[in-house]
Parts: sequence; structure tokens; C-alpha cells
Amino acid sequence: MNALKQSTKRRRATTNPIERANRKDDNTFIKEHLCPSTPDWTEWTSPKTQHKFSLSLTRPASMSAEDLEACFRLVEETSKADYESSSVGWKPAKKLTEMKSPELKYIMVKDVAGSVCGFTSLMPTYEEGEPVVYCYEIHLKPELQGTGLGKILIGFLERVATNTPPIEKVMLTCFLSNQRALSFYKKSGFEKDEISPEPRKLRFGKEFIPDYMIMSKAISRPASE
Repeated sequence: MNALKQSTKRRRATTNPIERANRKDDNTFIKEHLCPSTPDWTEWTSPKTQHKFSLSLTRPASMSAEDLEACFRLVEETSKADYESSSVGWKPAKKLTEMKSPELKYIMVKDVAGSVCGFTSLMPTYEEGEPVVYCYEIHLKPELQGTGLGKILIGFLERVATNTPPIEKVMLTCFLSNQRALSFYKKSGFEKDEISPEPRKLRFGKEFIPDYMIMSKAISRPASE
């Protein structure tokens, strides 16, 4: 599965709630924004193999160079072909720089040996002036796909959105060539967002046909809020 972040307009105020959320340390962010439903959220067992895995939330500055490299290699393993066939192209240095963005939060999945087997990266931010939780990436090793783990990671993104007012939706970008990912996101409740680009006519008879789709999922918040 793959989601990539496209650059769009952002607005920021020095004391807005999105910036305050991004400035919090990992433990505070977990407590106040991820808000796990159970204390054992850091443990997961594959229903296919019964192998155990650990989950954790961290920011790039707190990650080891080995873990960051492992995340990058996982992106390369699962999505390089989609990047290469798109207008974006596969640009390793640029992707690695993006993955080090200080405001990103990673939810890591590791096996008992401590090897990275999957992750999602997210950021509370603004897109076209609208507050959202943006999913930059979500990648799983092939053996963990189809196990329900992807749904769990999406659920974490939704929890962050729910617990970070005024955010009301989770957003991501997916290559149209990645039909498996598109199907997964649609089954998870994501729909084409209104800001997703449409085909359009250009000068001299040329036509712009987007090779990605911006998708979003609205979250519900208790009426008492």
C-alpha cells in the first residue's frame, strides 16, 4: 500500500492548535492525540502466523538511522515502481528528505528481532486552508498485507484526527496505478476529495491527466465537543 504527500498550499498561525499538537513530545502526543483505546495497543499478533509484533509512535528526530533507512527501503520495495511510472518520478534523495520532516509522526511496526516490518507516517496540517491529518505513507511488508494491520494503522490516523480539533478528516494521496492500495482505501471509507485534480485541456491540444488521486475520510466527533 502506498500513500504519498503532494505539496499544496498551507496556512499557519503561530499559536494554532495544529502547530501546538505538532510541537508536543511523543508521549504527550500519544496521550492527548492518539489516545489508544487499550493500554496494550503497542502489541499486535498476526492472525495468519501468530507471530508477535510491537507498535510504537516516534518522530524522525528520535528514530535511529537504521530505522529510518529501513522505512525508506520499505517505501522503495513496495512503491518504487509506482513512482517510476508516474509524473513524480522516483527521487530517492528527495523522498528521504521528506521522510525526515520534523513534524511527522511515525507509527512503527517491528518484529521480535526489532526489524521494521511496516509503518505509517502522519502529520496534523493544513491543506488548502483546511485542517486535516495527512497520511504521508503507509507501507507493510508483503507478509503483513491482508492481515488487518493496515486497518489498525488507519484507525490510529482517525483517532488522531478525532482528538485534534478542529480537524475533521484524514487525507492521503494515492497513485492510480496502485489498484491494490486504492481498493484498500475505498474499503476503509476513503473517497475522492474535492481538491483531487481532474483531467483538463491544455494549450496546443494537449491534455493533463492526473496519475494520482487525493482521497479523504471524514471523522465523527462526539456531539458534546
